[in-house]
Amino acid sequence: DVWGWDTEKYFPKIESKKLDKFTMYYLVAAAEAMAASGLDMSKEDRTLAGCILGTGIGGIHEIEASKRLQIDRGADRVSPFFIPKIMANAMAGQTAIRFGLQGTCYVTSSACASASHAIGLALRTIQWGEADIMVTGGSEAATTELGLAGFCSLKAVSGRNDDPKRASRPFDKNRDGFVMGEGAAAIVLEEYEHARRRGAPIYAELLGYGSTDDAFHITAPNEDADGPTRAMRMALKDGGITPEQVGYVNAHGTSTYLNDKIETAAIKRVFGDHARKLAVSSTKSMVGHLLGASGAIELAVSTLTIQRGQVHPTINYETPDPECDLDYVPNQAREQRVDYAISNSLGFGGHNTCLL
Repeated sequence: DVWGWDTEKYFPKIESKKLDKFTMYYLVAAAEAMAASGLDMSKEDRTLAGCILGTGIGGIHEIEASKRLQIDRGADRVSPFFIPKIMANAMAGQTAIRFGLQGTCYVTSSACASASHAIGLALRTIQWGEADIMVTGGSEAATTELGLAGFCSLKAVSGRNDDPKRASRPFDKNRDGFVMGEGAAAIVLEEYEHARRRGAPIYAELLGYGSTDDAFHITAPNEDADGPTRAMRMALKDGGITPEQVGYVNAHGTSTYLNDKIETAAIKRVFGDHARKLAVSSTKSMVGHLLGASGAIELAVSTLTIQRGQVHPTINYETPDPECDLDYVPNQAREQRVDYAISNSLGFGGHNTCLL
């Protein structure tokens, strides 16, 4: 595999034929998360354990491969696993089967906000008393010929093909688009008293969730910054936290011209003078844009920021932009105590989410 993914390391050959790469990615991440959680599902009420996951695209690897097979060898050669592999909910269903999760189980799909919507709804499921345990997060594997061609046609990706390691440069004046990434992040959410009773390792508390839409354009964000502003304010209100208590913002930070300046404006609107005291950084500067999975990996990063007292940098930040004038933690990680953090995800369709 050109990306260094060794399928046979994780899945027997007969099983891998039934799974698209986006589902495989998530199952591997979920196994790590479940092991880290210390949960023994044989001792749990499985009807109070669920799974809500996010993906923006779904099984595009299998769609491309099967279309080529159909053209070259005929429709009767298309695998009976084609539909169960490509459907976006495959990773939720496969996760439930693997870990015996019999509570609510489904997938959200809202472009780059998919995983954050999934995590927010998993939080609500626990708050509503419908589950004690929710396996959540997201996965994406859309770096295919067709997937990349589509984003290139949109002119959303960077053209720095001669210097790929420095192409993703969020908030830099010379940013020219994002770099596609792929992968998965899995998070185990648990009702607090349930976690405490079993002595669970608790990394952080998920306090609040905000979700809005621009209702403006299918791919472009509204320059009035109202949508992300409202999402952040909703998350803070939901968690009962004042803006001045927040120390870190994990920005959506795509390295596109409009996103970075609009998100900066929204942060300044929400936090006022306190915005100048915030550490703001973009995970996408280092791992690329994981599309529907980005909100999951960025919440994981925000959680580790709180746990470890370390803020990761926005790399490739070289030339300040007057329209992006906050502290983006340029190029070097920083030791800093953070008690409260927010993570933003802003997706095509005008979707805005914020997790506190």
